Amino acid sequence: MTDQLLHTPDGVRDIYNGECRQKLLLQEKLHEVLKRYGYRDIQTPTFEFFNIFSKEIGTTPSRDLYKFFDKDGNTLVLRPDFTPSIVRSAAKYYTDDRIPVRLCYMGNTFINSSSYQGRLKENTQCGAELIGEKSIAADAEILAMVADSLRAGGLKEFQISVGHAQFFKGLVQEAGLNEEQEEELRELLSNKNFFGVEEFVETLNLDTNLIQLFAMLGHFDTTAEELKEACKFAGNYPEILSALSNLLELDTYLKMYGIEKYVSFEPGIVSDYHYYTGIIFYGYTFGTGEPVVKGGRYDTLPEYFGKHAPAIGFAIVVDQLLAALSRQKISLPVPEEYVLLVYEQDSLARALQKAQHLRSQGCHTALVPADEKWTRDDYCNYAVKNHISKVEFI
Repeated sequence: MTDQLLHTPDGVRDIYNGECRQKLLLQEKLHEVLKRYGYRDIQTPTFEFFNIFSKEIGTTPSRDLYKFFDKDGNTLVLRPDFTPSIVRSAAKYYTDDRIPVRLCYMGNTFINSSSYQGRLKENTQCGAELIGEKSIAADAEILAMVADSLRAGGLKEFQISVGHAQFFKGLVQEAGLNEEQEEELRELLSNKNFFGVEEFVETLNLDTNLIQLFAMLGHFDTTAEELKEACKFAGNYPEILSALSNLLELDTYLKMYGIEKYVSFEPGIVSDYHYYTGIIFYGYTFGTGEPVVKGGRYDTLPEYFGKHAPAIGFAIVVDQLLAALSRQKISLPVPEEYVLLVYEQDSLARALQKAQHLRSQGCHTALVPADEKWTRDDYCNYAVKNHISKVEFI
């Protein structure tokens, strides 16, 4: 019982002191980038009806959801993913908007993953959704926001891997794979088992051009020239050709934004979220094996909520980014000053006056009565340990 009182369940944790200050500052910096691009804040409920995240929509599997019931017997879930919630809201409140809707958010998601995976089950996400814009230029804007956000967060080295949902879908269709074979191939790609992919392809009866296209599933850094070459093999496969052509056009826009050095093309990317219809991307950096950013285009998802509009978005996993920054020895400068005022009992009035003055100047000020068992060095050591910039004695 004592353990349960003092410890958190598996997959969640407390964040406090300097780490908490760093996380809050990181969130502010990420949020500021999204606002600069014209995105407006939205808050959706922490829990929703179960059907918002159903299998038909293609989001998190039911077994990984935190499910419970309300008093009316409705099945509710803690949100595992922001996108369906944002799209539901957009379908309800922005039905008549002709100008694309730009929405951004900050909040926590909850996925009941296996404890053996070593992943947090509660994560803070900061993200944006652009609803009502289908162009490649919109795809580039989203990727530019990702790059600007990661740079604002303090990263100097990172890579955004971009693929296309139609590429994988087109390969599956042209190869005539059944549902079981498709799932096997998807699993191999998710696990980055490219040797297994090669063995799988060898069991199929494919023409030469299709074999060449399947070989691209293992390419991590496909160049524009290689995409052009692949288009020659895809001439008889319209969906595959469309995906490759979109990536080629996207490369042109990325150069306009000046972020091409942060982006690499990986046509065969697959996602656990089956609602993606266009580009899919993940952002990686040193210090974490998990992506710090994930996103993509989901043009058909709004239709489930009665809104016919193309859409694209992304989410930054703040906890993963914070862990990566820590392991790369990158800390965000904390701008505010924090003062500890240590006062004797007969100096309380002066201490209060001093504290009020400092607070009016925007300085974070804590009042602490002097303890005769503590020396001045003890208070100074305490301040260093708790990231307090200054100690004053009154």
